[in-house]
Amino acid sequence: MELSSDLINKFLKFGLVGLSGVVVDFGVTWGCKEKLHLHKYVANSLGFMVATVSNYLLNKFWTFHAVGRDAMFIEFSKFFGIALAGLLINNLILYVAHEKLGLNFYLAKVFAIGMVAIWNFMGNYIYTFSS
Repeated sequence: MELSSDLINKFLKFGLVGLSGVVVDFGVTWGCKEKLHLHKYVANSLGFMVATVSNYLLNKFWTFHAVGRDAMFIEFSKFFGIALAGLLINNLILYVAHEKLGLNFYLAKVFAIGMVAIWNFMGNYIYTFSS
């Protein structure tokens, strides 16, 4: 894979969408964990899933301009599959960093999000939104 200006542009846009997803993810996670008193891993999963839907729509139409390629259901299924694998990786990193290494839950979550962002970009660039 060559580092073209198009790839770099898409990666930067993907990063901005990802930042908006972090805000959504943290907001939902915090609300579910601190206000609704849901279990921290349930709250984390809900935050991740809501951010996934938000990120899909923004990446589809802004980052990758993927209009009219696959049926939206099939394309979202691909995106969701990448995100679901990312969620498993996210929760594993979160568990190890928080439970085993003793990091603050939200600091561990930032670390997990950073690690999973690379997985998500590559998976969606190569699989979901490939032309």
